[in-house]
Amino acid sequence: MFRGQFEHAIDEKGRLSIPAKFRDILQKERTLVLTSFDSYITAFPLKVWHGIEERIRANPTFKRDMRDFLRHIYSLAEDAEIDQQGRILIPQALRQRAGITRDVVIIGVMDQIEIWGKARWEAKVAAAPSSEELTSKLGELGV
Repeated sequence: MFRGQFEHAIDEKGRLSIPAKFRDILQKERTLVLTSFDSYITAFPLKVWHGIEERIRANPTFKRDMRDFLRHIYSLAEDAEIDQQGRILIPQALRQRAGITRDVVIIGVMDQIEIWGKARWEAKVAAAPSSEELTSKLGELGV
């Protein structure tokens, strides 16, 4: 599982260093699938992405809303190979969609990694639920 947050910067070529802690979790897996559903980029280990695809395949793909969903998901998805220096190249289109220019916050969210523009992440944290609301949610989940 990916946990924690790290501040990094994207270089002028669009490369981002994956935190060493996350590279250790990935071990020999060198490919991530990048996509953007929202105002950030999600990086899925290839094995996790394949599991998502299997669940998608279990649904009928001839319905209009499913075809629209598939077009959206796959048109934004990009494979990213982790290079020898532990970096990935984030395509310009994904960076623009997520509002990422240079400074980013990389967070672990269970079996995926989220890459946020630093300003957007700080705004998200500022709007986060209170401790009381979080505790209540944990109670709803039976924790």
